[in-house]
Amino acid sequence: MKAAVITFPGSNCDRDLAVAFEGAGAQVVRVWHKDTELPAGVDIVGLPGGFSFGDYLRCGAIAARAPIFSAVAGFAARGGHVLGICNGFQVLCESGLLPGTLMRNASLRFVCRNVALRVETADSAFTAGWKAGQGVTFPVAHHDGNYAATPEVLERLRAEDRVAFRYLDNPNGSMDDIAGILSQNRRVLGMMPHPERAVDAAQGGRDGSVMFRALVDAMVNA
Repeated sequence: MKAAVITFPGSNCDRDLAVAFEGAGAQVVRVWHKDTELPAGVDIVGLPGGFSFGDYLRCGAIAARAPIFSAVAGFAARGGHVLGICNGFQVLCESGLLPGTLMRNASLRFVCRNVALRVETADSAFTAGWKAGQGVTFPVAHHDGNYAATPEVLERLRAEDRVAFRYLDNPNGSMDDIAGILSQNRRVLGMMPHPERAVDAAQGGRDGSVMFRALVDAMVNA
């Protein structure tokens, strides 16, 4: 299984994401935002957390128009799996691959701590390692993680079982306590918490390793 991790200027979790994929048994290739093509044979694309150039305009707005993103969007359109974490989630929303937007935290403060989440669906390659309703703990570190969408979009996400994770103690004011959502074909996941920062006991927990093992298993079995 081959994972491509994209790096934008300001990304600070790209190495963490690569290490998480590698720890689950994936081969990782690193891709720069100015590249125009993904490497051959890629099974999943990871958009890491941190920051990206142009965030002062609107988080993820410029990164979603980077040269590499045409290839990422084409990969997703062909049914490829894409994982966007934190800034990666913002990029996915700005690109239109996922609905909604990430706004300034309701507290107007940067939030950096572990948060308790509930897995809302096991029906995706990302969440297949858990049972719906199971609790997990991941870190968050963001200033613009307040998920917002129209009532119609929120209803569609609920009706189509596309809410992947919800906060149990909402740290940012996200509508419907949403921490992560899936695309309509369930192959694109955007989430604000950081599973790649929870893959080793030395980090305070290993809940995130379940996601990366499930992804590798899904790709290998496919």
